[in-house]
Amino acid sequence: MNRDEAQLDFPFGDRLPLPGAPMTIAPGIGWLRMPLPFALDHINLWLLRDRFEGREGWTLVDCGVATTPVRALWDTVLADGLDDLPIVRVLVTHMHPDHVGMADVLTRRFDAPLWMTRGEYLSARLFNLVSADESSQSVAAHFELNGGQPEWIDALRRGGSRLRYRELVPSVPVSYVRIEDDQEIRIGNRTWRVVVGHGHSPEHAALWCPEDGLLISGDMVLPRISTNVSVFDTEPLADPLGDFLASLKRFEACTPDTLTLPSHGRPFRRLQVRIDQLRRHHDDRLAALSSALRNTAMSAAEAVAVVFPGRRFEDQQRLFATGEALAHLHALWHSGNVQRQLDPDGRARFSAVTADPDSRAIGRNPVGGAPGG
Repeated sequence: MNRDEAQLDFPFGDRLPLPGAPMTIAPGIGWLRMPLPFALDHINLWLLRDRFEGREGWTLVDCGVATTPVRALWDTVLADGLDDLPIVRVLVTHMHPDHVGMADVLTRRFDAPLWMTRGEYLSARLFNLVSADESSQSVAAHFELNGGQPEWIDALRRGGSRLRYRELVPSVPVSYVRIEDDQEIRIGNRTWRVVVGHGHSPEHAALWCPEDGLLISGDMVLPRISTNVSVFDTEPLADPLGDFLASLKRFEACTPDTLTLPSHGRPFRRLQVRIDQLRRHHDDRLAALSSALRNTAMSAAEAVAVVFPGRRFEDQQRLFATGEALAHLHALWHSGNVQRQLDPDGRARFSAVTADPDSRAIGRNPVGGAPGG
C-alpha cells in the first residue's frame, strides 16, 4: 500500500473476487474481476440486479477485453455466477478496450441493449473501423512530432508498440441507447445519476446513487494510480488534463462515506481525500514542468523525465507516458503559461513565454480558447 492509499478506507480489506465468481459487496451488487494483457492486469466489472422491460436479470457495467482468457471466464460466470438470470442490458462507461471489448458478444447473446454516451459509442465504432496500419501510421506521426526517438517511431509505424484496438474489440454493437450527463437511470431498486467526465476519454459516464452512497467511478477516480490523461493523435492539440481536472469537480457532491467502485483497484471510501490527492499529483507535475521550462525548451518526449522522474518505460508504457507528459505541457500552453514552437526539424517544443516569441510559435492559448486562436 502506498502513502496515498493509506489515507483511504478499504472496507473489504484485501479480499478480491475469485476468478469467474462475482463477490457481493452490497444488496444486488456483484463485483467481478477480469484479466488484462497489460501492466495494469485487471479490470473490475459490476453486476447490478435489475428488472428491465419485463425481464428479471442483471445490468452489467463494463465488459472486459475480448481475449480467450476473458471469454473463458465469462463462460464460467454465465454458467454459475448469475443465479440463472440473464444480462438484460450492458452499460459501458467508456470506449477503451477493457471496458467495451466484450459488449457485442454479450449484447448479442442475451439480446440486451448497449447503453453508452454518444461520444464514447461513436469513438468505439470509429476506432473499431480504422485499420491497424492507418492507426499505426497516425500514432507514429503524432509522437514523432512530439519528439519521439527514431527507433521508437519506427516501431510504432510497424505496429509493434501498440495493441491494436480491433484485437481487443473485434466488433461493436451496431446500435445503442444514448445516456447523458445528469440523466437518472432506474436499475433495480436504485436510481443512478450519470456523471459525465472528460480528459481520460471523450465522454466518460460514471454512475452515482446518492440515496445509497454508491459511486461507480469507472476510470475517472482510481484508488492507487492516477488515471491516464494523454494527448493522442486523434485530437493532437487538445487539453485533456484541463478537462480532467475540471471534471473532478463533478464528484464534490458525493458524501464523505460514499463507497467508490473503481474500474481498477479495490472499492474504497474517502473519495474527497482521493480527489485532493489527484489534484496535488497533477499540480506538482505542472509546477515541475513550469520550472524546467524556464531553463530550456523541451518536447513531450523530453518532458517524460520531468513528469515521471527516475522511471524507465518499455515501448507500450512509453506511449502513455509521453502522451501524459504532452497533456501536462498542453495544460500549461492552454493556460498561457508556456508557448509551443516548431523547431527546424518540425518537432513541437515548449518553453516559457517570452516577450518576443519566435515567428514560428504556434500562438499562445488563452484559457478556454482554441490553439492558434
